[in-house]
Amino acid sequence: MTHYADIFVVPVPVKNIELYRRQAETFTKVWCDNGALSCIEFEADDAPVGELTSFPRSVNLKPDEKVFVGLATYESREKRDEVNAKAMNDPRMKSMEMSFDGKRMILGGFKSFYGD
Repeated sequence: MTHYADIFVVPVPVKNIELYRRQAETFTKVWCDNGALSCIEFEADDAPVGELTSFPRSVNLKPDEKVFVGLATYESREKRDEVNAKAMNDPRMKSMEMSFDGKRMILGGFKSFYGD
């Protein structure tokens, strides 16, 4: 079965982690209600700053921030596009304030390559 995933990396200020957690709960509910197969968020626990590249470097992490990675999965890229369009127009998303610097967010869509 072919799958598709959106993967994103964000720098979240430590003072905003609880707000980000609530937003992640809303995001997960909205995306899954609109057809995503799954959504999950990860908080960096063992992601050291690399010499050339790393998760912290990828988002220009500041000392008072933590790296979070999110993953949303879909049946296909077409289904992803449909889900994203519906989810972005969902009323639950309208009042959501930014809990991180969106200019430093990394986001990409990935097609399945190998595995279940």
